[in-house]
Amino acid sequence: MINQQLLAPKSIAVIGGSNDITKPGGRVIKNLLAGNCPELYIVNPKESEVQGVKCYNNIEDLPNVDLAIICIAARFCKATVETLCSTKNTKAIIIVSAGFSEIGEEGRQLEQEIVDICNKYQAALIGPNCIGMLTPVYSGIFIGPIPKLDNAGCDFVSASGATAVYILKEATTLGLNFASVYSVGNSAQIGIEDVLEYWDNTFDEKTSSRVKLLYMENIKNPKRLLKHCRSLIKKGCKIAAVKSGRTDAGSRAASSHTGALAGSDVAVSALFKKAGIIRCEGRIELITVATILQHPEVKGKNIAIVTHAGGPAVMTTDTLSQSGMNVPPITGKDADELLAKLYHGSSVLNPIDFLATGTPEQLGEILDAIEHKFDHIDATAVIYGSPYLFDVSDIYRMVDEKKKTAKKPIFSILPSSYHTEPETQLLFSFGRQAFDDEVAFAKALGKIYHHKMPKDDFVAPAIDKNKIREVIDNAENGYIEPEKVQELLDAVGIARAKEIVVENINDANKAAQEIGFPLVMKVVGPVHKSDVGGVKLNIKDKETVESTFNSMMKIPEATSVLLQPMLTGKELFVGAKREDSFGHIILCGLGGIFIEVLKDVQNALSPVSKSEAMDMIKSLKSYKIIEGVRGQEGINQDIFAEVLVKLSALLETAPEIFEMDINPLLGTSKNVVAVDARIRIEK
Repeated sequence: MINQQLLAPKSIAVIGGSNDITKPGGRVIKNLLAGNCPELYIVNPKESEVQGVKCYNNIEDLPNVDLAIICIAARFCKATVETLCSTKNTKAIIIVSAGFSEIGEEGRQLEQEIVDICNKYQAALIGPNCIGMLTPVYSGIFIGPIPKLDNAGCDFVSASGATAVYILKEATTLGLNFASVYSVGNSAQIGIEDVLEYWDNTFDEKTSSRVKLLYMENIKNPKRLLKHCRSLIKKGCKIAAVKSGRTDAGSRAASSHTGALAGSDVAVSALFKKAGIIRCEGRIELITVATILQHPEVKGKNIAIVTHAGGPAVMTTDTLSQSGMNVPPITGKDADELLAKLYHGSSVLNPIDFLATGTPEQLGEILDAIEHKFDHIDATAVIYGSPYLFDVSDIYRMVDEKKKTAKKPIFSILPSSYHTEPETQLLFSFGRQAFDDEVAFAKALGKIYHHKMPKDDFVAPAIDKNKIREVIDNAENGYIEPEKVQELLDAVGIARAKEIVVENINDANKAAQEIGFPLVMKVVGPVHKSDVGGVKLNIKDKETVESTFNSMMKIPEATSVLLQPMLTGKELFVGAKREDSFGHIILCGLGGIFIEVLKDVQNALSPVSKSEAMDMIKSLKSYKIIEGVRGQEGINQDIFAEVLVKLSALLETAPEIFEMDINPLLGTSKNVVAVDARIRIEK
């Protein structure tokens, strides 16, 4: 319910305004007055004037106001919101106060009552338990410093006010600007998904920010987030996010912070991958990634490092290499000509070291050579702090000048910005950004370069939906019978081994004759067949069929025995699990030891397109085995990928499937066949 009164109010009332700027109600007024504030009203029952502005003692005395920023105790907020919305035509509310759903059921109930009031009067609500909002029209937050606002900066939304404060503070040290900042707190009415939807629906190719930053502790509506992130990325945006609560302990902490449950981390990672979101591990990485995204896109992996200090260059080289980037040698005639223009003792091999006494003109020669002569270089990292010998303003001016015309990105790394504050601020005044840590920069650059954009949308294969629904509708909760599993696999066209389930020895002998030797026998009933001795391979005669049947029927929980032909091929695995509101997570890998011990599994959020499926397969650590190694036959990757697509189609048609796995699939260069499968229904 984001509206114009929230984004660009013509009048603002601060409820609980104060002369004490150490309090939220005092600091927010100070910030509002420091900017281009709309008409400002203040309410405080004990003051006649606050920070030079007339103060009202009662809300009832206020004129109509577009936006109210509420900084009073939680117990007074409900009545205040009701009065503002019903009598002052207030259509936007920001509640910075804490004491709501994050403290328990009583606070949750109060929060919901406030939401109900806002919905009744069609008012937008930000918070509670937040630091406020920052837009080009007003600085409605109670923290500092206030970053420079610029449409070309980043749009930022955070579930945590404190984290937003720290990110904004760190961002100022890199020269990173913002277009807007939303601190949504408990997200009682407007949450991160709502902000994303607004950014998506109002995106303007000429004026909208192309970089979106998110800090999340829970995801209320994964499908909505997926929809708008994919849409924004298709429009040319880049999205980076931190999702905390990755561990059980972290999830508990996140829940206690906002009063909301955090989702499975596997599901979150799968969602981010499908959406095209760059997942960051913390706030430092988030702003480092954001700062890189403010530069032109790096088109290749080859990076030149230009430095006046050897140590940082070595660490940058190491980290770039570890992050999948290259720092290739620079040699030949052009390199020799460049070296001749530098002081004795310089090096151009890469890193290019032009010494602590190198001049701005020499730096210009280096950057020109990289741009025009060294075709194998894709981008440049200039590491230049301060040698404490002279003012480095001219060096920074040269960097700015070359950035104006360079087609290859130039990144500035300023490790000693604390000692060169005036020069650094000069660079920032040109609208440039810089990095203060070369290792953080190199890691982030590698992450961005290797980040995969969203694949094509899912195209459902032809399947028998009626048959699928017939099986599911007639199934009870729990694992379904093998015959019904076979029917579902057949309905989506996943090839399977012939199977016959028998309940007596006579039928077992008939089935063996029909299938032919050698064959496999498996107990039906126990979930983990191998653990209870319920799998027998390579059976070659009638006597073994009978003895195996008798022994398997003595296994606890055994109901029958399944017979299959003995097939050969590499063991593969595919599976799925439903993850709350995220939908199904699809998994794939090699079977056997690779999944049980080495945990070599890739996952994706259903539905999985053919190209996504191929990416999953190629991302396995064991992919070389799938390709075929040391003369061994490879697996038909095309059919393997189609199995994942068909599995997606099954899950989309039958969301009641809670979990399933096909393990093993047997893969050869010609075919991929399901040998064993189990499906559990939870309606």
